[in-house]
Amino acid sequence: MPEPARPGSEELVLAFLAEAGDEFVSGEAISDKLGLSRAAVWKHVNALRSQGYRIEAVPARGYRLLEIPDRLGELEVRPLLNTHDVGQALHWYEEVGSTNDVAKELADEGALHGEVVIAERQSAGRGRRGRSWSSPPRKNLYLSVVLRPDLPPARAPEVTLLAAVAVCQAVRRAGVASAAIKWPNDVLASGRKLAGVLTEMAAEVERVQWLVVGIGVNVNAAADDFPDELRELATSLLIERGDPVPRALFAAALLTALEEWLDRHAAEGFAPVRAAWREMSDTLGREVRVRVGSADLVGLAEDVDETGALLVRTASGLERVVAGDVEMLRGR
Repeated sequence: MPEPARPGSEELVLAFLAEAGDEFVSGEAISDKLGLSRAAVWKHVNALRSQGYRIEAVPARGYRLLEIPDRLGELEVRPLLNTHDVGQALHWYEEVGSTNDVAKELADEGALHGEVVIAERQSAGRGRRGRSWSSPPRKNLYLSVVLRPDLPPARAPEVTLLAAVAVCQAVRRAGVASAAIKWPNDVLASGRKLAGVLTEMAAEVERVQWLVVGIGVNVNAAADDFPDELRELATSLLIERGDPVPRALFAAALLTALEEWLDRHAAEGFAPVRAAWREMSDTLGREVRVRVGSADLVGLAEDVDETGALLVRTASGLERVVAGDVEMLRGR
């Protein structure tokens, strides 16, 4: 397998400036800290400027970072991460068909656990059950993570619910306290879809080879960024909060939350994930209609079981739903 990418000198210079906040940092301090010549520091500063970073240079005071571009590349996201694996190798694209498709190719080629694909735009983004995912450029977050969990294939659905918990947690921490999960993995706010998860897998009989977890979050999309048919169904952090969210900061927070839950799942199993999913659920305790194949199942959504399946109490008894589309009919 390939080795994970190491931070380059340019990234280290940026991280050093970012850590200083509003303070100036002398070229000598950067040179001594990173083992670079003063000329190399100047070269890296100019390279960062050419990529859209505003860096002030004042004689006898040094450099100060004034503004970073609204982009989700390595230079923007990695310095903000607090992870050991997830996002430490990050592949950024201006546009792809689908981040999941790119991540699956990387997984087949031996990508490491935690490698991330991020795109500013998807031309063929998709959600669950083959639906398209609206992907306006440089507004939202479209990413996929390659995972190599030590799990049998039957337990793979646990990771889908885990990802929904991580996304919902990140959305709540970003200021949308009402965010909740619609079974199994859509994150809603004000009854409208804010984020979704799509998990795909390659497996042998007894073990998962890889999982690719695709996550789409509407971050700074305004209502008119959505197609007409979605404007009443979709929302974003911007719409819910009333002000924009720094996308790189949110991406790093989401990836950090995802790794925290992956680590806990590996150590403790599905039980803590299930408990968190229940607490964040928008589905449990409500009357629902579930489309399973060509049939409809109507009843009270009572619980999720130890595999993540939805338990629905119908007139004829308790039904276990492994896959299906849920429509809420009545509140709690």
